[in-house]
Amino acid sequence: MKDEYLKLNEFMEQSGKTVAVTGAGISYLYGMRRLKQSVGMLNSRRVFSKSYISKNPEEFYAVMWDAFLYATFVKGPSTVHKQLVELERRGQIFGIVTQNMDCLHTVAGSKNVAEFQGSFADNICINCQSRSYDYNVWNQGHMPRCEKCGAPIMPTSFYTESNIRDAVLRTAMQKAIDMIAEADLAIIIGTTGFRSEEYMSRIRPNARIVQINPSETKFDAAADLNIRANAADVLDAVMNHTEEG
Repeated sequence: MKDEYLKLNEFMEQSGKTVAVTGAGISYLYGMRRLKQSVGMLNSRRVFSKSYISKNPEEFYAVMWDAFLYATFVKGPSTVHKQLVELERRGQIFGIVTQNMDCLHTVAGSKNVAEFQGSFADNICINCQSRSYDYNVWNQGHMPRCEKCGAPIMPTSFYTESNIRDAVLRTAMQKAIDMIAEADLAIIIGTTGFRSEEYMSRIRPNARIVQINPSETKFDAAADLNIRANAADVLDAVMNHTEEG
Protein backbone atom coordinates (compact mmCIF):
# COMPACT_ATOMS: atom_id res chain seq x y z
CA MET A 1 0.00 0.00 0.00
CA LYS A 2 1.41 3.40 -0.95
CA ASP A 3 2.66 5.68 1.81
CA GLU A 4 0.09 8.33 0.81
CA TYR A 5 -2.74 5.83 1.22
CA LEU A 6 -1.41 4.78 4.61
CA LYS A 7 -1.23 8.42 5.67
CA LEU A 8 -4.84 8.96 4.59
CA ASN A 9 -5.89 5.88 6.54
CA GLU A 10 -4.02 7.22 9.58
CA PHE A 11 -5.78 10.59 9.27
CA MET A 12 -9.15 8.86 9.06
CA GLU A 13 -8.45 6.73 12.12
CA GLN A 14 -7.46 9.84 14.10
CA SER A 15 -10.48 11.86 12.97
CA GLY A 16 -13.61 12.05 15.08
CA LYS A 17 -15.62 13.44 12.17
CA THR A 18 -14.64 13.14 8.51
CA VAL A 19 -16.53 14.79 5.68
CA ALA A 20 -16.11 14.11 1.95
CA VAL A 21 -16.26 17.04 -0.48
CA THR A 22 -17.09 16.05 -4.05
CA GLY A 23 -17.45 17.76 -7.40
CA ALA A 24 -18.15 17.19 -11.04
CA GLY A 25 -15.04 15.02 -11.47
CA ILE A 26 -16.74 11.95 -10.04
CA SER A 27 -19.68 12.39 -12.41
CA TYR A 28 -17.75 13.36 -15.57
CA LEU A 29 -15.98 10.02 -15.39
CA TYR A 30 -19.08 7.92 -14.93
CA GLY A 31 -21.86 9.03 -17.21
CA MET A 32 -22.22 12.76 -17.79
CA ARG A 33 -21.45 12.11 -21.42
CA ARG A 34 -22.05 15.55 -22.83
CA LEU A 35 -22.15 17.73 -19.75
CA LYS A 36 -19.69 20.31 -20.99
CA GLN A 37 -21.50 20.71 -24.31
CA SER A 38 -24.87 20.86 -22.57
CA VAL A 39 -23.66 23.43 -20.06
CA GLY A 40 -22.48 25.53 -22.98
CA MET A 41 -26.00 25.36 -24.40
CA LEU A 42 -27.49 26.24 -21.02
CA ASN A 43 -25.25 29.28 -20.70
CA SER A 44 -26.02 30.54 -24.19
CA ARG A 45 -29.82 30.30 -23.93
CA ARG A 46 -32.39 31.36 -21.35
CA VAL A 47 -33.53 27.78 -20.82
CA PHE A 48 -34.23 28.38 -17.14
CA SER A 49 -36.76 31.16 -17.68
CA LYS A 50 -40.40 30.58 -16.90
CA SER A 51 -41.44 31.71 -20.39
CA TYR A 52 -38.99 29.37 -22.13
CA ILE A 53 -40.03 26.32 -20.12
CA SER A 54 -43.71 27.11 -20.58
CA LYS A 55 -43.30 27.23 -24.37
CA ASN A 56 -40.68 24.47 -24.72
CA PRO A 57 -41.17 21.99 -21.88
CA GLU A 58 -39.99 18.87 -23.71
CA GLU A 59 -36.94 20.66 -25.09
CA PHE A 60 -36.07 21.77 -21.55
CA TYR A 61 -36.46 18.19 -20.38
CA ALA A 62 -34.19 16.96 -23.19
CA VAL A 63 -31.47 19.43 -22.18
CA MET A 64 -31.75 18.38 -18.52
CA TRP A 65 -31.62 14.72 -19.47
CA ASP A 66 -28.54 15.23 -21.60
CA ALA A 67 -26.72 17.40 -19.08
CA PHE A 68 -27.56 15.66 -15.81
CA LEU A 69 -30.25 13.01 -15.74
CA TYR A 70 -28.76 10.44 -18.12
CA ALA A 71 -26.00 9.99 -15.55
CA THR A 72 -28.49 9.64 -12.72
CA PHE A 73 -30.98 7.22 -14.25
CA VAL A 74 -29.04 5.32 -16.92
CA LYS A 75 -25.40 5.15 -15.87
CA GLY A 76 -26.14 5.32 -12.16
CA PRO A 77 -23.74 5.90 -9.27
CA SER A 78 -20.02 5.47 -9.84
CA THR A 79 -17.63 3.33 -7.86
CA VAL A 80 -16.70 6.41 -5.83
CA HIS A 81 -20.34 7.15 -4.98
CA LYS A 82 -20.73 3.57 -3.74
CA GLN A 83 -17.48 3.64 -1.79
CA LEU A 84 -18.61 6.77 0.03
CA VAL A 85 -21.86 5.00 0.96
CA GLU A 86 -19.84 2.17 2.47
CA LEU A 87 -17.57 4.58 4.35
CA GLU A 88 -20.66 6.28 5.79
CA ARG A 89 -22.12 2.90 6.76
CA ARG A 90 -18.89 2.04 8.58
CA GLY A 91 -18.92 5.36 10.39
CA GLN A 92 -15.69 6.52 8.72
CA ILE A 93 -17.35 9.59 7.21
CA PHE A 94 -20.37 11.40 8.61
CA GLY A 95 -21.48 13.24 5.49
CA ILE A 96 -20.84 14.60 2.01
CA VAL A 97 -20.65 18.16 0.74
CA THR A 98 -21.15 18.27 -3.02
CA GLN A 99 -21.50 20.80 -5.80
CA ASN A 100 -23.28 18.17 -7.91
CA MET A 101 -27.01 18.39 -8.60
CA ASP A 102 -27.39 14.91 -10.06
CA CYS A 103 -28.62 13.19 -6.85
CA LEU A 104 -26.15 10.36 -7.46
CA HIS A 105 -24.98 10.35 -3.84
CA THR A 106 -28.58 9.87 -2.71
CA VAL A 107 -29.30 7.30 -5.42
CA ALA A 108 -26.23 5.37 -4.27
CA GLY A 109 -27.49 5.36 -0.69
CA SER A 110 -25.69 8.19 1.13
CA LYS A 111 -27.84 9.57 3.95
CA ASN A 112 -26.23 12.89 4.93
CA VAL A 113 -25.62 14.98 1.81
CA ALA A 114 -25.33 18.77 1.47
CA GLU A 115 -26.00 19.69 -2.18
CA PHE A 116 -25.03 23.34 -2.01
CA GLN A 117 -26.13 24.10 -5.59
CA GLY A 118 -29.47 22.40 -5.14
CA SER A 119 -30.66 19.22 -6.80
CA PHE A 120 -33.33 17.56 -8.90
CA ALA A 121 -34.92 16.34 -5.68
CA ASP A 122 -36.29 19.82 -4.91
CA ASN A 123 -38.68 21.10 -7.59
CA ILE A 124 -41.18 23.90 -8.07
CA CYS A 125 -44.15 24.45 -10.38
CA ILE A 126 -43.57 27.39 -12.73
CA ASN A 127 -47.27 28.33 -12.42
CA CYS A 128 -48.55 27.85 -8.86
CA GLN A 129 -45.15 27.42 -7.14
CA SER A 130 -46.16 24.14 -5.50
CA ARG A 131 -43.10 22.24 -4.32
CA SER A 132 -42.22 18.56 -4.76
CA TYR A 133 -39.30 16.59 -3.37
CA ASP A 134 -38.71 13.46 -5.43
CA TYR A 135 -35.96 13.17 -8.05
CA ASN A 136 -37.81 10.22 -9.60
CA VAL A 137 -40.30 12.59 -11.28
CA TRP A 138 -37.52 13.25 -13.80
CA ASN A 139 -37.36 9.61 -14.84
CA GLN A 140 -40.67 9.32 -16.70
CA GLY A 141 -39.38 9.99 -20.22
CA HIS A 142 -41.02 13.40 -20.45
CA MET A 143 -41.23 16.75 -18.72
CA PRO A 144 -42.68 16.35 -15.21
CA ARG A 145 -45.86 18.24 -14.42
CA CYS A 146 -47.38 19.73 -11.31
CA GLU A 147 -49.91 17.43 -9.63
CA LYS A 148 -52.05 20.44 -8.69
CA CYS A 149 -52.27 22.52 -11.87
CA GLY A 150 -50.55 20.49 -14.61
CA ALA A 151 -47.90 23.10 -15.44
CA PRO A 152 -44.26 22.10 -15.95
CA ILE A 153 -42.01 21.91 -12.93
CA MET A 154 -38.31 22.73 -12.69
CA PRO A 155 -35.52 22.38 -10.11
CA THR A 156 -36.08 25.06 -7.47
CA SER A 157 -32.39 25.98 -7.58
CA PHE A 158 -32.90 27.16 -11.19
CA TYR A 159 -36.03 29.17 -10.45
CA THR A 160 -35.29 32.89 -10.73
CA GLU A 161 -38.83 34.30 -10.72
CA SER A 162 -38.95 34.91 -6.95
CA ASN A 163 -36.84 34.81 -3.80
CA ILE A 164 -37.64 31.12 -3.28
CA ARG A 165 -34.52 30.03 -5.17
CA ASP A 166 -32.23 32.22 -3.09
CA ALA A 167 -33.69 30.90 0.15
CA VAL A 168 -33.23 27.30 -1.00
CA LEU A 169 -29.61 27.88 -1.99
CA ARG A 170 -28.81 29.74 1.23
CA THR A 171 -30.16 26.82 3.24
CA ALA A 172 -28.22 24.32 1.16
CA MET A 173 -24.96 26.24 1.52
CA GLN A 174 -25.51 26.65 5.25
CA LYS A 175 -25.80 22.88 5.61
CA ALA A 176 -22.48 22.52 3.77
CA ILE A 177 -20.87 25.15 6.00
CA ASP A 178 -22.16 23.48 9.16
CA MET A 179 -20.82 20.09 8.07
CA ILE A 180 -17.39 21.51 7.27
CA ALA A 181 -17.31 23.37 10.59
CA GLU A 182 -17.83 20.07 12.45
CA ALA A 183 -15.13 18.15 10.58
CA ASP A 184 -11.71 17.11 11.85
CA LEU A 185 -10.85 15.89 8.35
CA ALA A 186 -12.09 16.93 4.90
CA ILE A 187 -11.39 14.56 2.01
CA ILE A 188 -11.75 16.45 -1.27
CA ILE A 189 -12.53 14.32 -4.32
CA GLY A 190 -13.03 15.35 -7.93
CA THR A 191 -13.56 19.07 -7.48
CA THR A 192 -11.42 22.04 -8.46
CA GLY A 193 -13.00 24.15 -5.73
CA PHE A 194 -16.10 25.78 -7.16
CA ARG A 195 -17.49 28.11 -4.45
CA SER A 196 -15.17 26.44 -1.94
CA GLU A 197 -14.33 29.76 -0.32
CA GLU A 198 -17.88 29.85 1.03
CA TYR A 199 -17.69 26.58 2.96
CA MET A 200 -13.98 25.82 3.43
CA SER A 201 -13.49 29.14 5.21
CA ARG A 202 -15.31 27.56 8.17
CA ILE A 203 -13.03 24.56 8.59
CA ARG A 204 -11.33 24.31 11.97
CA PRO A 205 -7.72 25.60 12.14
CA ASN A 206 -6.49 22.21 13.33
CA ALA A 207 -8.58 20.17 10.89
CA ARG A 208 -6.78 18.26 8.17
CA ILE A 209 -7.46 18.46 4.45
CA VAL A 210 -6.71 15.65 2.03
CA GLN A 211 -7.17 16.07 -1.70
CA ILE A 212 -7.54 13.13 -4.10
CA ASN A 213 -7.22 14.44 -7.63
CA PRO A 214 -4.92 13.57 -10.54
CA SER A 215 -4.68 17.29 -11.41
CA GLU A 216 -3.64 20.39 -9.52
CA THR A 217 -6.44 22.54 -8.05
CA LYS A 218 -6.88 25.53 -5.76
CA PHE A 219 -6.85 23.09 -2.82
CA ASP A 220 -3.20 22.12 -3.34
CA ALA A 221 -1.71 24.75 -1.05
CA ALA A 222 -4.23 24.17 1.75
CA ALA A 223 -4.09 20.37 1.72
CA ASP A 224 -2.06 18.46 4.29
CA LEU A 225 -1.87 15.65 1.76
CA ASN A 226 -2.31 15.66 -2.02
CA ILE A 227 -2.83 12.26 -3.63
CA ARG A 228 -2.45 12.33 -7.43
CA ALA A 229 -4.42 9.21 -8.24
CA ASN A 230 -7.82 7.89 -9.21
CA ALA A 231 -10.16 8.26 -6.25
CA ALA A 232 -11.72 4.82 -6.69
CA ASP A 233 -8.30 3.17 -6.41
CA VAL A 234 -7.37 5.21 -3.35
CA LEU A 235 -10.62 4.56 -1.48
CA ASP A 236 -10.50 0.87 -2.37
CA ALA A 237 -7.01 0.56 -0.93
CA VAL A 238 -7.99 2.44 2.23
CA MET A 239 -11.11 0.33 2.81
CA ASN A 240 -9.27 -2.91 2.21
CA HIS A 241 -6.55 -1.84 4.64
CA THR A 242 -9.21 -1.06 7.25
CA GLU A 243 -10.79 -4.49 6.79
CA GLU A 244 -7.42 -6.21 7.15
CA GLY A 245 -6.65 -4.17 10.26
